[in-house]
Amino acid sequence: MSEMEYWKLQHMAGKISRREFVGRSAALGASTAAIAAMVASVEAHADETPKKGGTLKAGIGGGSTTDSLNPASYTDSVALFAGFALYNGLVENGPDNKLIPELAETFEAKPGATDWVFNLRKGVTFTNGKTFDADDAIYSLNLHRGDTKSGAAGPMKAVSDVKKLGPNQIQVSLSSPDADFAYVLSDYHMLMVPNGFTDWANPVGTGAFKLNKYDPGVRVSLLKNPNFWKKDRGYLDGLEATVINDSSARINALVSGQVDVINRVDPKAIALLKKSPNLQIVQAAGGYHSIITMMIDRPPFDNADIRQALKHAIDREQILKAMFSGYGSVGNDHPIPKSDPYFNTELPQTKYDPEKAKFYFKKAGLTDPSIVLQASDAAFSGAVDMATLFQASASKADIKIDVKKESADGFWENVWLKGAFVTSYWGGRPAATQMFGVAYKSDAPWNETHWNRPAFDKLLADARSELDEAKRKKYIWAMQEMVHNEGGSLIPAFRDWLDAHNNKVGGHTPHFGFDLDNGRLAEKAWLKS
Repeated sequence: MSEMEYWKLQHMAGKISRREFVGRSAALGASTAAIAAMVASVEAHADETPKKGGTLKAGIGGGSTTDSLNPASYTDSVALFAGFALYNGLVENGPDNKLIPELAETFEAKPGATDWVFNLRKGVTFTNGKTFDADDAIYSLNLHRGDTKSGAAGPMKAVSDVKKLGPNQIQVSLSSPDADFAYVLSDYHMLMVPNGFTDWANPVGTGAFKLNKYDPGVRVSLLKNPNFWKKDRGYLDGLEATVINDSSARINALVSGQVDVINRVDPKAIALLKKSPNLQIVQAAGGYHSIITMMIDRPPFDNADIRQALKHAIDREQILKAMFSGYGSVGNDHPIPKSDPYFNTELPQTKYDPEKAKFYFKKAGLTDPSIVLQASDAAFSGAVDMATLFQASASKADIKIDVKKESADGFWENVWLKGAFVTSYWGGRPAATQMFGVAYKSDAPWNETHWNRPAFDKLLADARSELDEAKRKKYIWAMQEMVHNEGGSLIPAFRDWLDAHNNKVGGHTPHFGFDLDNGRLAEKAWLKS
């Protein structure tokens, strides 16, 4: 968490005044517009008293007909949002990037950080009436180990054993030390289900809701779980989430009153929405970044000069301004955001330089000068437009990029991880080691650039096991430098999370982790009327 985000949370908690918050933000270099947005976001949620009842209507981008309610399969916002409504994890990542006990009431690492003990919460029941226990936790964790396509399989490869210490206590053993391992269990895939459960069309969880109806890629209908165990959450009687992948359609649905809340607000529409006294923007800086992936083991991207040419052929400032209206920051071809305490501040920024791009492209000696970029707004709203901007900026370096527009439906199953040059996005991760582990470790299932460097894997292992902050920083900085210099990630910009809701919605607060309050809005929100 950045220092600015820290002071924002202090203001939200009432620990510092509005004047002090504004002063500290200005001292940290925040623009007047950014400070105003943060103040509005904080003060919009002041003096709210939760109320019970009502059905929240959400319009959510990031859904597909191929979606499932199996947590191992989640790839985008709709499934993630439904998952956190139906299930709980062992731990939750809070708005200050500190872990909050969830179904694990307490947890700690033994000396050496290779064995972690989790003391499970007693008296929690699933929606089928079964009481949550150690066997359920072990089964749920093991769903992401071994022969699995789970999105959490990468970070879970480090787990050598999960064993039962008692009816409500388990121990997770790692093949090597990892001081950040508990953050892995806050991931949206790592949700708890009953021992032996496989009927994903009829989910059974401990969450605030139970399933009423699910039509993948169309809508999710949920009803209140009367036995939900969290006393300070779960206020709604129901939730109706409609999949609206088109950005303009989402905004129209909110403005017209068809829905109460939306995600992925088009930054270009922010000024218009702010003119309405009945609507509020929820903005949070974080690790969300657009990315154009180059598989470095496939031609022509196996040529380092081609990768350098393309990195210098993209106008990052233009993309940040044109696509995100400045709501974010310029990227530098590694996935660690400026808000992360381990962000490498000494790494030179790659800038748009057509002449340098032209030099590297000519040096590569590519016989077929045309490169196909597969783009879809399934990745994020405006991904196709970003690809078109890249096409135009690259043309000034005499690099021809053909943009192939892919269908949003089925993009994650049919194009992502299959195409060699593809638009994508990442929501970021709470720990730098986790982000690198899930997408850049050589054997990570979601290693979309096919990055494979033993030296990088060793740096990651060293960073995970190191408890000394200075030494840890050295390893994480080196990983950023390596990916920046040699990798296949072309990251033009980090984008702020932008949600919006009408004035009926309470409890919708910003979170750096993901949109819709890190996916947990369903259990946190209430309706004021």
